[in-house]
Amino acid sequence: MARSGAHVIVVGNEKGGSGKSTTAFHLAIYLMYQGYRVATIDVDSRQQTFTHYVRNRRAWAQERQLAIPNPKHFHLPSAWGDSVKDNAKAEFDVFRRAVGEVENNVDFLVIDTPGFDTNLSRVAHLLADTLVTPVNDSLIDLNVLARVDAMGGRIEPSHYSRLVQRARSERLSMDGKTIDWVLVRNRISMLASRNAKQVQATLEQIATGFGCRVADGIAERVVFRALFSIGMTVFDPLEGELAAGLSSVSHLAARNEYRDLVAALNLPIAGHSDQVAETAMRLSA
Repeated sequence: MARSGAHVIVVGNEKGGSGKSTTAFHLAIYLMYQGYRVATIDVDSRQQTFTHYVRNRRAWAQERQLAIPNPKHFHLPSAWGDSVKDNAKAEFDVFRRAVGEVENNVDFLVIDTPGFDTNLSRVAHLLADTLVTPVNDSLIDLNVLARVDAMGGRIEPSHYSRLVQRARSERLSMDGKTIDWVLVRNRISMLASRNAKQVQATLEQIATGFGCRVADGIAERVVFRALFSIGMTVFDPLEGELAAGLSSVSHLAARNEYRDLVAALNLPIAGHSDQVAETAMRLSA
């Protein structure tokens, strides 16, 4: 399939434990199974969960001699020099080289970001075509996005929301592109409750105020913890003891949830023309 440049999917949220790395990795592997060329970048130098996922997968595939898709992966460490300015430049140079190496050779670039504000995270958000923000199904976790006045309905953006809005504004003024921001409800409870309904209503209110969308994500499932240690996803074929140890119903349900999520993201299937490395050069000016 002829394409010019990669569509950039950034998974971001300044909240740990929201399922960012699991979501990012499953999106990448799903797209590869659909026949797309995919590269991945981990800009979380502290946790490196995404990178550990990739390494676990490569080790498991080699040990079991499995022919499973693996993305071209980059882990970008933080610079630790004395000069903040020099550190930022060094980090950006590494990021730009990684993007430039793959942008015209892949269809999708999936970037996982840390649960805290960093220079690399801000740069990644500026390059996003699709920004996926997983949010746990909890009113407490929604504070990471905004504080909503229950009485007056006033929405006060959080630090992260302001970061995203700045990125969207700069991207629009820079190349006329719009960042499609999607809030994804993860760890959705299987049981309907007053709290769940309140979470949904609050999330929709936030989405309306910020001009983004809401999509259902992935329920809390033991299957993800089991798969991480071997770098596998719900889209991979599972055999033998591994398959026997996991619930087929949970496995199938999780697979369908991710398929639904991909459909909700409205990702392009052809004709995308963003020149990511060129955009990165302009960002550094």
